[in-house]
Amino acid sequence: MSTQSDREARTLAVRALEGEFSDLIALFRRRIMENANSVSPGMLPGAYKVFTTIARHEPITQSALAEMLILDKGQLSRTVRELNDLELIERTPDPTDGRSSLLTATDHGRARLAAARGPQEGALLQALSDWRVEDIENLAHLLHALVAGSRPDGGPTT
Repeated sequence: MSTQSDREARTLAVRALEGEFSDLIALFRRRIMENANSVSPGMLPGAYKVFTTIARHEPITQSALAEMLILDKGQLSRTVRELNDLELIERTPDPTDGRSSLLTATDHGRARLAAARGPQEGALLQALSDWRVEDIENLAHLLHALVAGSRPDGGPTT
């Protein structure tokens, strides 16, 4: 194959991959919207993302949360207040910094999150139930390389 043909084939393959990623992102957005509404009717997806990040990384400071999610501190402050008002999270004084608070999910918040995720638990496992384990491992390896900006064989990208 000529270099031009290789480049065209690569471009077409990358466009197809972008299309599949677009469809996957749309599916995730739909699930996040459904889960957010299930946790608390009318909850916005952004608030759900903040809540799930707190639940996954608790205890976490608001400053660390803002850095992790790359969010405006004012917007994050409003979202944290909303989640606190809904009794999904709680703030406790940070023992290492008296000016800061630690954010954690409440038992009520964890229960609401589990209930929201329940209907979709196992969806990925079910979708991959007929796949060979080696194919799943290979997909994970390839996605990791893509995110890391490296080649799947571990070599440097050019």
